[in-house]
Amino acid sequence: MKIATYNVNGINGRLPVLLRWLAETQPDVACLQELKAPDEKFPLEAINNAGYHAIWHGQKSWNGVAILAKNEIKELRKGLPGDEEDLQSRYIEAMVDDVVIGCLYLPNGNPAPGAKLDYKMAWMERLSKHTQKLLSFDLPTVICGDFNVIPTDFDVYKPERWVDDALFRTEVKDAFHNLIAQGWTDALRKLYPEDKIYTFWDYFRNAYGRDAGLRIDHFLLNDQLLERLKSGGVDRQVRGWEKTSDHGPVWIELS
Repeated sequence: MKIATYNVNGINGRLPVLLRWLAETQPDVACLQELKAPDEKFPLEAINNAGYHAIWHGQKSWNGVAILAKNEIKELRKGLPGDEEDLQSRYIEAMVDDVVIGCLYLPNGNPAPGAKLDYKMAWMERLSKHTQKLLSFDLPTVICGDFNVIPTDFDVYKPERWVDDALFRTEVKDAFHNLIAQGWTDALRKLYPEDKIYTFWDYFRNAYGRDAGLRIDHFLLNDQLLERLKSGGVDRQVRGWEKTSDHGPVWIELS
């Protein structure tokens, strides 16, 4: 079972890139972030024609998450619990082939400090409560997506430039590591403890060409899924395609 996560940075504008990537790499499940489209503008026909079922949680102009799967998708929830007034479309959860899959687009938090960082920290607190509950169900579970968190100095080109950024602030990293400490494993770091891995390259200053990137797209696995982890990686080449997202797709393969 191959599960991928990909911040598409606008599903309709990047649809040719998305469809090409799906055709070339054939993930069983693809979790998408930053759809930037309301529900009614989701390109379901094109996704179906590519061989995928889909569930999605859209929002006009911003945010938006989706789960695509070759097999049946059983939707479990739309939206992260804990704040009924939060209308941002950032979380969707489903079961595919007896695996619970949470797809998230965590708030960026910039400019920091300020209201956006406060929202990010509150969102991470709600996420922590929900992931703790997911662990209690004792089912194979993965939480994946664009976390907007650079976990360590090793995960960013020139970390000294990011000290005050909301992706790299101490309280954000601490919240991420506290989340993992519940009983989750960072799949890519488990597979490649010593390798430089980036999943995002800015559009500016030839970041991709210079490989000046960040690792902010993550897979967190519970113990039941960790024992099935075989391989993983970043489809880095997709970032070099025409009219592509600033993220590269990330994937894991399970036995």
